[in-house]
Amino acid sequence: MRKFLQGLGALLVLMGVSGAVDHLWAQPVLGVVLNAFNRLVVQNVAVLQENALLANLGLAACGVVLVVAMEATSPSRGRN
Repeated sequence: MRKFLQGLGALLVLMGVSGAVDHLWAQPVLGVVLNAFNRLVVQNVAVLQENALLANLGLAACGVVLVVAMEATSPSRGRN
């Protein structure tokens, strides 16, 4: 379960960064998958439409927090 959540966190980071890049410039790489947050969430919520860049960077930050939290809960391998 921990690896799944770390993978989900990594995907959120990629989606957030990709959405921020797409907001500033054109994003040609995996735009269908990575910009799903922009198309499905940001475009349908009025508050997020006004702050699309901040919403995407917030998504990336949530992904980083998820990855770090799952890494912190991993069993220690070399400690006694």
